[in-house]
Amino acid sequence: MARRKETLNVAVIGLGMGRGHLDSYQKYGRCSAAAICDIDAGRLAEMAGKYGIPQERCFRDYRKMLAAVEKLKLHAVSVALPNHLHAPATIAALRAGLHVLCEKPMAMSARQGRAMLAAAEKARRKLMINFSFRFTDQSQALKRMVDSGAIGDIYFGRTVWHRRRGMPGFGGWFGTKKLSGGGPVIDLGVHRLDLAMWLMGSPRPVTVSGSTFDHIGARVARQQGKSFDVEDLGCALVRFDNGATLILEASWAGFSEKREDMCTQLYATKGGIVQRNQEEGYTFEARVYGEQGGTLWESRLQQTTVQTPSAYQEFVDAVLDDRQPLATGQDGLAVQLILDAIYRSARTGREVRITAR
Repeated sequence: MARRKETLNVAVIGLGMGRGHLDSYQKYGRCSAAAICDIDAGRLAEMAGKYGIPQERCFRDYRKMLAAVEKLKLHAVSVALPNHLHAPATIAALRAGLHVLCEKPMAMSARQGRAMLAAAEKARRKLMINFSFRFTDQSQALKRMVDSGAIGDIYFGRTVWHRRRGMPGFGGWFGTKKLSGGGPVIDLGVHRLDLAMWLMGSPRPVTVSGSTFDHIGARVARQQGKSFDVEDLGCALVRFDNGATLILEASWAGFSEKREDMCTQLYATKGGIVQRNQEEGYTFEARVYGEQGGTLWESRLQQTTVQTPSAYQEFVDAVLDDRQPLATGQDGLAVQLILDAIYRSARTGREVRITAR
C-alpha cells in the first residue's frame, strides 16, 4: 500500500515519550505527522499547536483515531505508551491496517509479543521495535566491523546501565509492576541487552540466571508513602546456542562510582570492542582492540563517513521501500524472552531454560 506513495502519513500515540517520535517525523521529508493522540488534553493541545496539527486530527482515545484511519489517510503509527498498553495498541493498529513502530520493551511478556507478531503477519504490515541504541554512528560502525570478521567470533560480553540515583517518580506507572512489567531491567537493560545481542549477531538465548533487588527503591518509597513493587537493580547471566555468554546489569539506584554508567564490551577470538558513555552523560566513545605482529593495539573510532538514519527514518524507509526494518518484531521477541526469564529466575532462584522462539 504505502510503499508506492512518496509520503508516509504517520500518527503518534502517546506524547510523553512520543514527543521525540513526533519531532523526528516532522523533520523527515519522506513522511508527515498526520495525527496525534494523548489522554492528557493539555499535552495534546500543546503538541498540536507546536507542530500545526489541526484539531480534527487530535484524539484522546487511540481507538477513536484508529476507527478514522481511512478518513485520516493514515499509513503507519508510533506507539509510545506505557508498557502495559504496547501490545493492545499495537495489535489494534495492525488490525486497522497500519504499520507500527512500537516503543521498547516490545510488551509485558513474550506471550503478548507473539500475539503482536501474529497480528503483523496476518495484516501483512511491518512491526518495528524502537531499539534506538542501534541507530548511532558508533553502533553502526561497530556492527560493520563485527560483521566483516575483523574481531573474529564473539564469545563473551558484559552490557550495563547503572544509575546512582535515577528512579522515575514514585507512585507512577514505572514503579508499578502491573503497568510496567518490572523496573530497570525492562526499562534500561532492554536497550543494552538488545545492543549487545545485535552486535553479537543475534544468537539464540538458551538459559538465563537472574537476580533482582529493591533495597533502595523500596526504602525510599516507604519514606515517601508511595507505592513501588519492582526492582531497583537487576542482573543476569545469559547463555546462547553458539556457546557465547553475556552478563547484563541494570539499576535505577545504587551506591555506584558514576551517576550514569552505560557500557557494552564484547570479547572475541581476534579482538574486542567497547562502547561507553563519557563524563557520566549521553555522549559515547567506542574503541576496538586487537593484536598484530605480536603487538596488542587499540583504536578509538572517529567520525564516520556513512550517514546513519534515526530509528524513525528507518521505520519510514522500511515501509516506503517495502523491506524489513533493522529492528524487527522478532528481535523484540528475542529480547522479551530473556526479560521474562530474568524475572522468573529471580523469583524462583533457579536457572531458566528458553526453549521457544
